[in-house]
Amino acid sequence: MTNNVKVAGVGMIPFTKPGASDDYPVMGETAAKLAIEDAGISYDEIGQAYVGYVYGDSTAGQAALYGLGMTGIPVVNVNNNCATGSSALFLARQAVEAGMVDCALALGFEQMVPGALGAIFTDRPNPLKRMFKEMLNLQGIDKNAPGAAQYFGGAGREYAEEFGTRTETFAKISEKARRHAANNPFAVFRDPLTVEQILESPHIYGPLTRFQCCPPTCGAAAAVVCSEEFARKHGLNNAISIKGQAMTTDFPSTLEEHSMRKLVGVDMAKEAASQVYEQAGIGPEDVQVCELHDCFTANELLTYESLGLTPEGTAEKFIWDGDNTYGGRVVTNPSGGLLSKGHPLGATGLAQCTELVWQLRGDAGDRQVEGARNALQHNLGLGGACVVTMYSND
Repeated sequence: MTNNVKVAGVGMIPFTKPGASDDYPVMGETAAKLAIEDAGISYDEIGQAYVGYVYGDSTAGQAALYGLGMTGIPVVNVNNNCATGSSALFLARQAVEAGMVDCALALGFEQMVPGALGAIFTDRPNPLKRMFKEMLNLQGIDKNAPGAAQYFGGAGREYAEEFGTRTETFAKISEKARRHAANNPFAVFRDPLTVEQILESPHIYGPLTRFQCCPPTCGAAAAVVCSEEFARKHGLNNAISIKGQAMTTDFPSTLEEHSMRKLVGVDMAKEAASQVYEQAGIGPEDVQVCELHDCFTANELLTYESLGLTPEGTAEKFIWDGDNTYGGRVVTNPSGGLLSKGHPLGATGLAQCTELVWQLRGDAGDRQVEGARNALQHNLGLGGACVVTMYSND
């Protein structure tokens, strides 16, 4: 049995810097309640819940949802690094599509601390051990730079060396992110920055400066997904269709082709996007708006090509021609993306979903993409997982 799946409701709280947020149960409960209210249903109509977070104890998902009611439903806690939120959405969508439930909730939240990401457990093997060894062999290790910045900065440097990409091009992505975030009341960083200011900020690694790296952030977002029949029965006329969705993990090329770009998941993204385009019958040329995983400017540049938004080697032209913003071919990260909206790891994928649903409904206010019909989402986690989703308002 295969059901057509709809996003019936979404909810998100404003993202904040670490230390300025409520505790995770409050953030999670608030976002879930907003999504359920947006759908126009009650919590007791939710058949299953999938809750994503990276830094938290087991059953934190239950702690966040019990404030809405203790209905006895299955609550599955999900952790897939930075792709956690979209992994929760993937599981909720699968449950509805397979006919296991008529309606499911996907929730993601993160309560973070200041500073770069680091390992929590030091008494056992790190899941990124293979990736770390490959990075060490390819470019060595800079003890003064954050680990994630070395992965993505190294990938950006490798790309730039092959295609002659200017450092200003990477900075222009961050300038665009700030410009978009200025119209997003949910974003952490809304003040504009020039390319010059971005380049003058402290150097981190490769082409990356401080203002080209996403900040640690606290926040939560949620989505209610349901079958087409459920939506019709409940009169949910604002529901947005999930036309295609795929999750991929690493291929042999990640380690065997000895490329920093491969190491940070470009092949995962290419394959997931290919599957989604085939499922949806919608190609990259038919996408008006995209939320992609811009944890660093380098990754946004690489992802333009991984998703087929522009041919290989043409990302620089795509950026300077303005094809990644309003008036161009596809508006990327109208929310401000991870760079400016913020990156609460477990919430990011569902925040992307929320933004795209608002765009397709025409509810995005001053950042509305005119004529948005098809929306593409890309969420990536090292170690690894990549989830790509296509939404449509048809």
